[in-house]
Amino acid sequence: MREVLDKALNELVEETLRMLSLVREMTQKATEALVEGNQAKAEEVIAKDQEVDALELKIENQAVTIIARHQPVASDLRLIFTVIKALTDLERAGDYAMHVAEGAFLLAQEPPLKRYVTLPEMGKRLLEMMDTLGKAVAERDPGLARKVVEMDDQVDGLYEEVTRELITYMLEDPRTITKALTLMRVARSYERLGDHLENVGERVIYWLTGEVYKNPEDVY
Repeated sequence: MREVLDKALNELVEETLRMLSLVREMTQKATEALVEGNQAKAEEVIAKDQEVDALELKIENQAVTIIARHQPVASDLRLIFTVIKALTDLERAGDYAMHVAEGAFLLAQEPPLKRYVTLPEMGKRLLEMMDTLGKAVAERDPGLARKVVEMDDQVDGLYEEVTRELITYMLEDPRTITKALTLMRVARSYERLGDHLENVGERVIYWLTGEVYKNPEDVY
């Protein structure tokens, strides 16, 4: 019985990592669409969001089935409920990657306001967060999960930087307002995506250690 349960739990983790990988692919392609002004690539990302939603339901059903068919002990339940809660954050992260792609699609219709530097850097940091998060889960390493939580501060810093820059553009030249507001929505989507990855990192720490961990920057 234990062997069957372990196999089911491993499959649950593998499918969750697949969902993370899908969100990573969406984020990378959305950033490429933004930088390249590539509407076709942006449309690919938008279409992929349905895959994320479908995978969320599949994994959730797997988790419920494990609880119904087996008798998971406390540590097993901690893993199962970590996955269930993480699914919501990963699904929302996918939504925000899609929002970046939607912004990229609109922005590709006209010449760029400026060469994009900070926004692609935000995308790059988010990919690093997802790579670290995947490794934390695969290697059962709470230290890496803590690193993911801390890395979100870098994304927040870049968000504040690009917001200040875009406000300056709008104040100096009102003709840039429409484009600048779209770029601000893209930046906000990146920032919110990072917040959801941070949440998953905190949930992984709880799964592995039983500790409810919060980034000191988030405690007021």
